[in-house]
Amino acid sequence: MKKSISHKIPSIDFDLRQLEAFCKVVELGSFTKAADAVFLAQASVSERISALENMVGAKLLDRLGRQVVPTKAGNLLYKHAIRILDMKRTASLEMQDFLGMKQGQIHMGGSTIPGEYILPGIIGRFQGKYPLISVLVDIADTNKIQKKVLEGELELGIVGSKSSDRKLLYQELWKDELVLAVPAEHRWAGKSEVSLQDISKEPFILREVGSGTLKIMEEYLKKSGLEGIGSLDIVACLGTSTAVKEGIKAGLGVSILSLRALNTELKTGILKALKVKNLSMSRDFYLIRDKRRIASPLCQAMLDFLLTTSKEQ
Repeated sequence: MKKSISHKIPSIDFDLRQLEAFCKVVELGSFTKAADAVFLAQASVSERISALENMVGAKLLDRLGRQVVPTKAGNLLYKHAIRILDMKRTASLEMQDFLGMKQGQIHMGGSTIPGEYILPGIIGRFQGKYPLISVLVDIADTNKIQKKVLEGELELGIVGSKSSDRKLLYQELWKDELVLAVPAEHRWAGKSEVSLQDISKEPFILREVGSGTLKIMEEYLKKSGLEGIGSLDIVACLGTSTAVKEGIKAGLGVSILSLRALNTELKTGILKALKVKNLSMSRDFYLIRDKRRIASPLCQAMLDFLLTTSKEQ
C-alpha cells in the first residue's frame, strides 16, 4: 500500500519592514534606490527581500539587466502589500489625529500648471494652518500624476484633464483659460485675436505628449474643424510651460498656453496673450484620488482645504 505524501504549507507571517523594502524595490526598480528611500544599506534591503522570499517560498524579484522587476508571485504580493502598508499608515495617522497631533507628511502631485503656478501659494496657506504637516509635491505631466496616484505612490493629485480610468475620483477645483502667447515684438502683439488659419501657418511650439494642456488644445482644434495638432507648423515639442515660454521669448515660435502660466510675463510686457478668433478655450483643474484607498487624516485635511479654498482661486 502506497503512503500518501503530504506537503507542508509554509506559515506566512509578513513583517512590515520586509514589505516596505520589497515595495520600494518594485516601485523604483533598483535595490540601490530602494535602500536610499528607506534609509538602509543595500545589503540590509537584499537581506529583507531574501527573508521574505524564503518565508513565502517563491521568488519575488527578477533582475533584467540593470532593472529589477517583480515575478508573477511578486506582482501578487505587491498588490496586497501596498494595501497593508497603506492601512498601517492610516492607522498611525488616525491615532495621531485622535490624540490631537496633526503632524506628518503629505505626498501629493500636480501637473505642470497647478504644480508650478497654483499649489505653492496654496501650500503656504495650508502650512499656516497646519505648521507641523510638511507637503511633498511631485510635478509631472497629467498622465504621470494619474499613474502615480493609481499606483499608490501619491495620495492625491491635481491635473488638467480627465482619463477614462474609473478607479480615479475627480473633483473640480479651479478654472483655467488657454490663450495664444506671442513675443512682445511679434507682428500680432497689437492685436486682440488671431484666426486659427493664421496660427496654422505660424511656427508653433508644442507641449509634450501626456500634457493636459496639449490634450485640451487638441480637443478644441478638432472641434473647430482642423485636423488637431497635425494642422500646425510644429517647430519644437518642449516638456514644460516654462520651457515653452522661453522658446517664445527666444523667437522660436508661438504657442497656446494657460493664462495662469503667463501672469509674470504679461505684467512685465515680455509676452502678449491673444484670443483665438471664434474659439474660447477653457478647462478645469481636477483634484484626483484613488477610489480604492482610504484617505488618511492628513490627506483628508488637505482635501478639505483645497475644496474650501478653490472658490477663491
